[in-house]
Amino acid sequence: MSKKILVWFRNDLRLHDNEMLVEAIAKSDAVLPVYILDTRLFDKTKYDTQKTGSIRAQFIIESVESLRNSLKQIGGNLLIAKGQPEEIIPQLVQEYEITEVYHHREVAMEETHISTLVENALWKLRVNLKHFIGHTLYNKEDLPFPIKDIPDAFNQFKKKIERDSIIKPCFAAPDRINVAEVIDWGNIFSLEDVNLEPQPRDQRSDFEFIGGEQEGIQHLHKVINTMQQAATSKNLILASKLSAWLAMGSLSPRKVYWEIKKMESVPNAKAMFNHVLLGLLWRDYFRFMFKKYGNIFFKPNGFGSQGLVDQDNQQENFDKWRTGQTGFAVVDAVMNELNQTGYISNIARQTAALYLINNLEVSWVYGAAYFEERLVDYNPASNWGNWANIAGVGNDQKSKSVFDLDKNIKNLDPKGNYAITWAS
Repeated sequence: MSKKILVWFRNDLRLHDNEMLVEAIAKSDAVLPVYILDTRLFDKTKYDTQKTGSIRAQFIIESVESLRNSLKQIGGNLLIAKGQPEEIIPQLVQEYEITEVYHHREVAMEETHISTLVENALWKLRVNLKHFIGHTLYNKEDLPFPIKDIPDAFNQFKKKIERDSIIKPCFAAPDRINVAEVIDWGNIFSLEDVNLEPQPRDQRSDFEFIGGEQEGIQHLHKVINTMQQAATSKNLILASKLSAWLAMGSLSPRKVYWEIKKMESVPNAKAMFNHVLLGLLWRDYFRFMFKKYGNIFFKPNGFGSQGLVDQDNQQENFDKWRTGQTGFAVVDAVMNELNQTGYISNIARQTAALYLINNLEVSWVYGAAYFEERLVDYNPASNWGNWANIAGVGNDQKSKSVFDLDKNIKNLDPKGNYAITWAS
C-alpha cells in the first residue's frame, strides 16, 4: 500500500522554507496539498465587526492562487475546498486513502481549536495529525528557556534570545512533487463566494499589496534595494511592509532574515537591517506569549485593567472612530487610510488605539476586533498582543507608561500633511 500524506495549508502559503512540505514529499509516495477556505473566517463578531474584510480576503485569494500556480510548476496542484476543515479533511482522508496529515501549528484560540477538532476527527479514523512549527524566526526548541519561563518583558526576551539562540537556515523549495490522482481540484474562490465586494484602490496610496509567494519575494528584493540606497542616505529607515506576506506565510521570517542579513555590511544599511529584525522579533515574542498564556490576551481585562470605559456611549464612540468621524483630524486620517487601503504604519496604529482607549473610553477589544477585520497584515498574536499592551492589560505591565498620544502625533504628522491627505 502506497503512503499518501495530506498537506493542509493554512497560513503557510509558500514553497520556500516549508519543512512540512519538504518532509511530506520525502516520506510519501504521493502528496495531497489542500487549502480549505474556512467559512468561519467571514463570520460577524460580537463587536459588530467582520472577521475578515474584503481587502485581506482579496489578498488571501491571490495568495492561494499563487501557491496553486507554484505547485503546478513543479508537477503538482492544490486542492481547494470551502467549508470547515474538521469535516472536509476526514472526508478527503477516506476518499484518497491518506495515511497521515501534516499542518503547521497555530497559537491563537480559534485556530488551535480548529486544529483540535481536526485532530479528534482524524483520531477516530486512526490517522495522525502531525504538527510543524514554521511561523517564527526562532524555533521553539532552540529557545534558551522553556515556554513557561520566557521573559514577559520584550527587551529581556530580545537580549537573551539574540545571545543564546541560533536562527536556522531555510529549507530549499522543492523542485518536484508527486501528487495524488484527483479528478476535481476545485476552483479558486472569489469575493462573491464569501459575500464581499471588491475595495477600489485609493489613489492616495503609494503602495499596493498583491498576495502570493512570488510577490512577497519580489517585494523583499525591493526592500533590499532600498537598503543598498542607504549607502548614500544615512537616515533612510522606511517601513518594510513585509508584514502582509509574513502573516499569510507567503514569506518565511527566516527567508527575510537571511536575505536582509546579506546587506548588513553595506554602509549605513545596518539601521534598516536592525529595523526589520526588530519587527521579526516582536512577531516571535507575541507568538510565544500566546503560547505561554493562552487566551488571556482576548479578555478585556487581560493581565490588568484598562481603566475607564464609557459604557453608555461606547458603541456610538466606537462607530465614530471606525468611520473616521471623531473630529480629531489625525485619528480620523488614520482610520480613513486603514479603511481605504488595509494598511497603516505602526505609529498610526498606536495613535488610533490610544485615542480610542483613553480619549473615547472604549474597551480596547473593540479596536482589536476592528483591526482584525481591516488589516491586510492581520495576525492574531501581534494584533491582540499589541492592543493589550497599549491598553495596559498586556503581560508586560511595565509597558503601561510607554505610550504617549501627543508624542505619537508629532512623529506621525509633524507638519499636518498626513491629516490633510487622508482627510476623508
